[in-house]
Amino acid sequence: MPPTAGERALRHVAGLAYGPPLDPALRVTVNFHPDRRAGGKPVLDALAEDGFYLSQFVTGTSNGGLTAHPGGDRWRWESRIFAGAYDDAPAHERPVYGALDFRRDPYGAARRFGSAHFRLAEDTLARATFCHPDSVFEPTDFGVAGRAGLVARAEAAGADALDDYVEAQVHGPVSLARDIEALVLDPSFRGTGVEDAAARLPCRVEWHGGFRLTVADLARHPDYRGPEYVELGASIAVDGVLDPRVIGQAADSGDHDPQALKRVWHCLARFGAPTPARPRGARPPGP
Repeated sequence: MPPTAGERALRHVAGLAYGPPLDPALRVTVNFHPDRRAGGKPVLDALAEDGFYLSQFVTGTSNGGLTAHPGGDRWRWESRIFAGAYDDAPAHERPVYGALDFRRDPYGAARRFGSAHFRLAEDTLARATFCHPDSVFEPTDFGVAGRAGLVARAEAAGADALDDYVEAQVHGPVSLARDIEALVLDPSFRGTGVEDAAARLPCRVEWHGGFRLTVADLARHPDYRGPEYVELGASIAVDGVLDPRVIGQAADSGDHDPQALKRVWHCLARFGAPTPARPRGARPPGP
């Protein structure tokens, strides 16, 4: 049988990778907002129905840019990274994106993309490729499980907490029943429809410590994303507090620009939960 697009992509990136193998205790995580909609349905309901975590090329949704179409930015980035392996592949064969949790962050490796995360099983590492920085920046550092020197580069980079991740691309289907160790949720969703929907998924549900930011603390960081997002955050806060559920309710109302709410989320994600410890000598995160 000829190699699949995923096998060709893995082979190409392996030829660019360098350094020692990954610690097999590390995991790929996929951050997302569990209270948003995908294809007109609540995202967890859509996941339960499909049974698989699907790429942006299939769902048409993303917590980043919506450029997954022929000729779009995401298409071009994948063509560059994988030497055209997926150029003619159907959408359902394309990789799904996450991040390597090299800092063992309880909030997931790339919190900028959402308050919840799937933690993928160990055996998915063998069919993952990695790059640093994010593929939007046309990276030149690549890795696979057997050669992952880019992790040391990322550890030394001292990036802001929202940018401090190694992007992962997982090739081949990601089954919720087979390939997910756990769905990890924010406690603001306890007792809500999100918790009910999560219970219907064929994977374990866990809870992290929670994102929570007071309006007073938000006001201390007007330069992070801009004072207008401090004002927006204050206007949607409940009892002077922001959490993922509050931002999700604002998004569901349709009364606010989704891109503006995304920047409010960035403030909550950056300042509303502890930042992982950094290696000695690393530059502290900037604004």
